[in-house]
Amino acid sequence: MQTSLLHFPLLRPTAKQWRQKFMYQPQVGDRRHGWIMKVSNEEAHEASIKQVVLEVDGTKDVISQKDEKKKMPQMINDIRSMMRSIGDGEISISAYDTAWVAIVKKMDGDSPQFPSSIRWIIQNQLSDGSWGDEAFFLVQDRMINTLACVIALKSWNIHEDEQEKGLSFIRENWWRLEDEELDDWMLGGFEIIFPRLLEMAVDLGLDVHCDEYALRDVFAKRDQKLARIPKDLLHNAHTSLLFSLEGMQDVDWKRILKLRCPDGSIMSCPASTAYALMQTGDNKCLEFLDGIIKKFNGGAPTFYPIDLFEHLWLVDRLVRLGISTYFTSEIKECLEYVYRYWSDKGLFCTSDVPFSDIDDTAMGFRLLRLHGYHVSPRALKQFEMDGEFFCFARESNKSLTCAYSLYRACQVAFPGEDDLQRAEIFSHQFLHDRRDSHNLKDKWLIPKDLSGEVGYALDMPWKASLPRIETRMYLEQYGGSNDVWIAKVLYRMYLINNDILLQAAKADFSSFQRMCRLELHGIKKWSKWKNLEMYGVSPKSVLQAYFLAASSIFEPNRATERLGWARTAVLAEAVSSHFRRSTSPDTTREGFVSKLTGDRCNNIESGAKGSTESSLLHALHEHISFLSFDDASSDNLCESWKQWIVTWTSRDCQGNAALLLVRAVEICSGRHGCLTDQKLDLYKYSWLEHLTSSICRKVCARAQDGQSTENAGDSNRQVDLQMKELARCVLKGDSGISEPTRHTFLHVVKSFYYVAHCSPETVDSHISKVMFEDVI
Repeated sequence: MQTSLLHFPLLRPTAKQWRQKFMYQPQVGDRRHGWIMKVSNEEAHEASIKQVVLEVDGTKDVISQKDEKKKMPQMINDIRSMMRSIGDGEISISAYDTAWVAIVKKMDGDSPQFPSSIRWIIQNQLSDGSWGDEAFFLVQDRMINTLACVIALKSWNIHEDEQEKGLSFIRENWWRLEDEELDDWMLGGFEIIFPRLLEMAVDLGLDVHCDEYALRDVFAKRDQKLARIPKDLLHNAHTSLLFSLEGMQDVDWKRILKLRCPDGSIMSCPASTAYALMQTGDNKCLEFLDGIIKKFNGGAPTFYPIDLFEHLWLVDRLVRLGISTYFTSEIKECLEYVYRYWSDKGLFCTSDVPFSDIDDTAMGFRLLRLHGYHVSPRALKQFEMDGEFFCFARESNKSLTCAYSLYRACQVAFPGEDDLQRAEIFSHQFLHDRRDSHNLKDKWLIPKDLSGEVGYALDMPWKASLPRIETRMYLEQYGGSNDVWIAKVLYRMYLINNDILLQAAKADFSSFQRMCRLELHGIKKWSKWKNLEMYGVSPKSVLQAYFLAASSIFEPNRATERLGWARTAVLAEAVSSHFRRSTSPDTTREGFVSKLTGDRCNNIESGAKGSTESSLLHALHEHISFLSFDDASSDNLCESWKQWIVTWTSRDCQGNAALLLVRAVEICSGRHGCLTDQKLDLYKYSWLEHLTSSICRKVCARAQDGQSTENAGDSNRQVDLQMKELARCVLKGDSGISEPTRHTFLHVVKSFYYVAHCSPETVDSHISKVMFEDVI
């Protein structure tokens, strides 16, 4: 292994580092340079919400923000309060499950065991006579909820008016069940549960007025599905069949009760548990239901608890919405909670059920790995059969969102994880086929724009996806409180799908865009002042350089790193262009290096009035001076430039350019401190440099040859293997190298991969969206 940049021991940041904190932010009215505004991090948000007027050559550019309905700090505090109070799951109440609980008789009499459940049913009937999700009409949901509630009321011969209203709704909407499109959003276990309710209705003398043919069709589907299920499967292990226990026939209750969860429930499902209680009188089932009904004031959700699901999906939403940096401690607590339950057996939505599914397992694996936890992909192996991956064993149709979660998990594979490679091939093909067939509805979730989420994942793999681009796209895809989940009924997850999250994310991104426009204005003015267009640096290339930096390092308090990256990239392009235009590039490079390492103070003073090359040297020396906070860091950065120039060729200069960006960011941040103090593993640091240089060189070379990142044969396989190794080095976190430093390497590599992966038109589109198009 050969390392192209040398290691220099540096001092820790000194008092001069105050310059770094305030560097490179535009100052209104600064006509000299247009790129310094001294504001503290605490003042950054307040400054960004005011109107700012930039004046360039007599032309005024107004950047303003409309009044927010709710200020960002208050929204952040609200979200933080929600996260700190997170418990077993904030979930909506299911009329269906509540109805089953309402039917339960007292163990020592004929009156209702849970009269508060009956009150809940009466108080929550909708205006059209139905029960179910009021905001989203899905006929299966309304029919199964309504029929269950009517049966509950009829069981006690009460509230005949409400019964009749419910029956009228069922009669008037029966025809809708024959809609073939319903198969895309089929409620879990509907074919088994709904026939059972119809049998109960007939036994109670309820007239649902459905024709004989329709009834035969309903029962035929039930019998067909039950015929495929081995009888012993229901009784021997925790399977998804137990979710629909109330619809099962010929149940051996003695064996079923052995499958109770520690909290006394049947798979954390109130309806299944209520049915088991009615059949057995089991006290543990009664205790579970009693706790649920007290907590939800008479109602019962379709699952409870649902703690792991809420912890995982909330973290995922915060990360994708781009506001996770506000909640680092809360996110750590969430993931610590999940990690306590992680094992090679996988995860389920609740910690109380000895069962797992691929959706929760894949989400848990990805988030835990991305946040530095040691997790093995062996947990996903159990969901593989005959070359395919499933969510539950014997599922009748595969879930789009489960394949999506699996595909995203596979993106963070390490070398040698063959199980993940097979899973990635399967999930990619599955998603691709579903997209090509325009079949992008899911059986577990009804989100705002699932097709957009899947499309972005397929078109922009993790190794090419920059944080701010993903956030900008997800702001259009995330539906907030309008997103609906599917189980035996429709349900809502109030923390995961929350309008405050969306409002805060939009406000944060709008603030980011204003910051970008200010900083971009400054760097453009700097480029013009230094006359870099003379060296082939166009305004568009300045824009792209800043865009890549800002899309990777976007936090307001990291302006120094962001602009250090952007200006380094711009100057590297200027120097490269200068060499390419020379009739004798080698001689030009040698002379440039000699002058670069000479008396920098004299060069800075003479550069402004000197030759074309002296002017470029002047710009570079001044850049090094501004990025450095002491002589040692200045020498280090100068040496980095020297190493890049010495190894520069017209065709192969990108690998070391990537290392130049890494070094610039690290010096700007003050992290490139004393190596002995950091207890740095120099070999592992050199290995990171080697991977970064090699990957960036390869992806740029094949882009120059006109090859896409998907059709480059052996080169693509080599890059993929090195990307996996880079992911391991960055995410595993056992090298003694700080997490921000490791992620600097990853950010830079992903930015190079992004440019090689995307067409110029795609890059232009992303620049427009991320920096200039308002978030609506």
